Amino acid sequence: MKTRTILTTLALLAVVACNNCAPKQSLEDLNMPIIQTKYTADPAPIVIGDTLYLYTSHDDDHGENFIMRDWLLYTTTDMVNWQDRGAVASLKDFKWYRNNNGAWAQQVVERNGKFYMYCPIHGNGISVLVADSPYGPFVDPLGGTLVWQKEHWYDIDPTVWIDDDGQAYMYWGNPNLYYVKLNEDMISYSGDIVELPHIEDYQEGPWFYKRNGHYYLAFASTCCPEGIGYAMSDSPTGPWEYKGHIMDHTHRDRGNHPGIIDYKGKSWCFGQNYDIFRLEESRHAERRSVALAEMHYNEDGTIQKLPYFVDLKVEQVEWFNPYKKVQAETMAWGYGLKTIPKNQWGKDRWDQLVTNVDDGEYIKLRGVDFGSGAKSFTVCASALLYGGTIEIRLDDFDGKLVGKVDIGCTKNELTEFTTKIRGAKGVHDLCLVFKASRYQEKNLFQLDWWRMDQ
Repeated sequence: MKTRTILTTLALLAVVACNNCAPKQSLEDLNMPIIQTKYTADPAPIVIGDTLYLYTSHDDDHGENFIMRDWLLYTTTDMVNWQDRGAVASLKDFKWYRNNNGAWAQQVVERNGKFYMYCPIHGNGISVLVADSPYGPFVDPLGGTLVWQKEHWYDIDPTVWIDDDGQAYMYWGNPNLYYVKLNEDMISYSGDIVELPHIEDYQEGPWFYKRNGHYYLAFASTCCPEGIGYAMSDSPTGPWEYKGHIMDHTHRDRGNHPGIIDYKGKSWCFGQNYDIFRLEESRHAERRSVALAEMHYNEDGTIQKLPYFVDLKVEQVEWFNPYKKVQAETMAWGYGLKTIPKNQWGKDRWDQLVTNVDDGEYIKLRGVDFGSGAKSFTVCASALLYGGTIEIRLDDFDGKLVGKVDIGCTKNELTEFTTKIRGAKGVHDLCLVFKASRYQEKNLFQLDWWRMDQ
């Protein structure tokens, strides 16, 4: 879908969503899903150092129902610009599993320098992968399942928390809710599987965590459509007291799945919706997208209710630095573009290329701090045929032009191109706008990285 079609769709969305919205508001300025190049679901955030890592499941671009084969990773330090790290694990990592579908909602936790990914394989229980890095490679230590109650298909959506005393717990289940106590090795458990009494409005997708002495269990509330509900307890094993909704059921959505975390002094609630898919079609298909909102607690620990995602605006927590090598797959908005592995067999196989670059499409980064001013722009790109042009604009895709660079034919070899920059000072949004050559409007080039210099 090209820019003019996107803006037409925006006008319709803005009228429906908010009669008071400014008519010239850009689509990406709404609180649309944070990833637009792929369909993502089941957000599972974790903070490592100064970076927030977001693991997601992955809906197939052409799937009607749940076609899910791998798990993706995105990272950020400012909550609005996200770097695509590609698929860090897949069903192929479970050598005993012979099918190519069923990679449902996972979560990654860290313990003693290792990273444990708890993976439900739909209809085949919950398994676990282990890595020495949050980027992988993840390997299967068990050669089988961690939990599998073969009498039903309820074993999905695991969530894991390690309590202050070192005891780890795993909750899961739809429509019933279960938990076990994990052993210190994180790949086995002790005691029986415990089924908990039904929590009001609970459906699936639990997210278990502790904050300021309170235990929380957020969840996708009764289908369909699903909202986000939550319960609280004074104990990691309950009893759980239903507290209401974090986000109400709404017919603007269908399914949901929470992921909640504190990062850089704020609390964040991830969920999912179908808003990217609805830019293309009004019907339903299971092609979901992860969305994000800032969340607030009351003094007693209860959670303030959130409006629907698109009615909010996520505030950037720090400005973006353009004076470094920026991977091109880092963006706040990139609808219409795709990413592929640069080298899926090498050590850098999680490094991505931006591809499917068509005339009129663009990458937008929010809150870029140019300081006293940028002097030049360098981009690493490849073009198989005629290439095209990158326009460097401030604030929006039709904003102030501060430079442009022509990408000529490189015979598909990655090549650096440099141009001068004039008028980029202070803090602005940055748009890299792609323009066609005379002979080619689609698949203009591939992008590896870019950098500004002062």
